[in-house]
Amino acid sequence: MTFRFLASAAVLALSVGTALADYKLHVLHINDFHSRIEAINKYDSTCTGKDVEENKCLGGSARLFTKINELRDSLKAAGENVIVLDSGDQYQGSLFYTTYKGDAEIEMMNRIGFDLMAVGNHEFDDGNEGLAKLVNGVKFPVISGNLDLSQSALLKGKVGRTAVLDVGGQKIGFVSALATDTVETASPGADVIFQDEIESLKAQVADLEGQGVTKILALTHVGYVKDQEIAGTVAGVDAVIGGHSHTYLSASDPKRQGAYPTWVAAGNSSVPVVTAYAYGKYLGHLVLTFGDDGALKFAEGDVMLLDAAVTPNAEIEARVKELGGPIEALKTKIVAEAKADIDGGRDTCRQQECTMGNLVADAMLDRAKDQGVTIAIQNGGGLRASIQAGQVSMGGVLAVLPFQNTLSTFQAKGSTILKALENGVSQLEDGAGRFAQVAGLKYSFDPAAPKGSRVSDVMVRKGDGWAPIEAETVYGVVTNNYVRQGGDGFRMFGSEGMNAYDFGPDLADVVAEYMAKTGPYTPALDGRITRK
Repeated sequence: MTFRFLASAAVLALSVGTALADYKLHVLHINDFHSRIEAINKYDSTCTGKDVEENKCLGGSARLFTKINELRDSLKAAGENVIVLDSGDQYQGSLFYTTYKGDAEIEMMNRIGFDLMAVGNHEFDDGNEGLAKLVNGVKFPVISGNLDLSQSALLKGKVGRTAVLDVGGQKIGFVSALATDTVETASPGADVIFQDEIESLKAQVADLEGQGVTKILALTHVGYVKDQEIAGTVAGVDAVIGGHSHTYLSASDPKRQGAYPTWVAAGNSSVPVVTAYAYGKYLGHLVLTFGDDGALKFAEGDVMLLDAAVTPNAEIEARVKELGGPIEALKTKIVAEAKADIDGGRDTCRQQECTMGNLVADAMLDRAKDQGVTIAIQNGGGLRASIQAGQVSMGGVLAVLPFQNTLSTFQAKGSTILKALENGVSQLEDGAGRFAQVAGLKYSFDPAAPKGSRVSDVMVRKGDGWAPIEAETVYGVVTNNYVRQGGDGFRMFGSEGMNAYDFGPDLADVVAEYMAKTGPYTPALDGRITRK
């Protein structure tokens, strides 16, 4: 299925004299917004207190509204062609999603005026029903080309395979793909069938080319590494606008994780790949220039930091405040104190021991230790923000742990735990969320070793000391219900775990109470995870 969407008459206007000239397209894009309806601080948590007073807040729907409409209006007034895209994951990450289950995100996207969106894995966090609410509520097409939804009564015919936007008299085709491991990172129904990303994209491109579309962009939610593979192997794609990996690209910042755009060799040409970090902190602006033969001639652009220089739209800001009213008391309640910043950053917690991982794992183990539990495992991908030094609000804790996961306990042999640790380091190259933060256990890993044999020196707490883990010994383990049930590749816990109980307290409450009990909390690294 191909969605077709006609842009406004102003955008469609194109004089005959320039019909065969170069065609320039401005692509404004975001990805992985994760319900950051309110402005955030530099730690990607809700902006509060001193940061508000000092005007250091970033992003937020009101600021995003201002910048997108300012750019779109000025570019159109100058006769330029503009589209506004979202590469997925509007859902999950703040109390706005927890409270309104997508209604707030849908309203803000419609107000801002997006032209097209790709499905992200977290759009499935509340099953097919959650995605169905989104596609039924937004006023623009939503696509995901490698999903076979023909068996889903809720989603069949609702999510496009491809899309064609008519912008400035030119047909712009879009192909799309969602990471196939969404079955492990979210909760799609069994009637949602995932097809290989690369093969599906090749077929989508062929379909659009068969319709006479020569300008084709890939709007994806598969991550920066996979996006580069797509750019290099899927012939006919002129550019890739991606999401999922929260990668910070920049045209000039030396702290960047890659260049904006990142150029990938593809046969005799090159294809630009872009993404715009996450949380609405940056707006991407990619400028594509096509020749009159339809081939991409040039691409340039950068991400723009949405900081205090961008004035939040007053009407949107008032609406956000209204929506936030019912959750303000919970969000602002002070529950603990941190003596230093607690690092929950994606670049650390998915690659190595991090202070937020230690906090959460220690908190889980402390809560379950009276049940014969001696090992705690927390997936790094479940940690979604850092916490700033000083007073800690419940909203800050919920920004770290927004998924409403519950504490889960079970028993497992040492051999199962070893499999779990290997799973945790199996996708380091992709920054996958399965990296295992631990307590009551320590291990080493070699990222250069073959997958399946990267972990070594696994020790478990024994009295006041440590002892090597024993393959046949049964250990008590605590984690969150998502991991225990097989999320993030931890299928061995579901199939080999014993005596599971998935209905403990909310993990955010567990962490808040632990911080209060041990406070003021002092974050620290202690060498429980060693990277060789």
